[in-house]
Amino acid sequence: MKFLLQRMTLTDRLVVLALLLAGLGGSVWVAAAPPGRRVVVSDGSHVLFSAPLDVPRQVDLAGPLGATRLVIGADGARITASPCALKACMGMGPAHRPGDLLACLPNRILVEIEGEHEASVPYDLLSR
Repeated sequence: MKFLLQRMTLTDRLVVLALLLAGLGGSVWVAAAPPGRRVVVSDGSHVLFSAPLDVPRQVDLAGPLGATRLVIGADGARITASPCALKACMGMGPAHRPGDLLACLPNRILVEIEGEHEASVPYDLLSR
């Protein structure tokens, strides 16, 4: 570590400091976001399930491949069981902020957290 600090210029140290401050500021900004209020599950065209996010429950959602289990708890909504091959939806972790999504694409299950969004920032990403 001492060798690395000796080789760094003032500009290098300022860049590292700026990146650390930006990362810390981003973490604080994300943590300060309001929690979601509802969980809405759809298959892309129809709403399959809707419930408040603050009431713990477990529900099995029917999809083309079988049942996907959604658990709503203190940490948010998470998918705990799915019949899909890769099980990527189970590794997404809990969703609890407005706009958070969980998706099991092979089983056509989309879980979205609804709540109050900041009116001045309607999109987090635009693509062509």
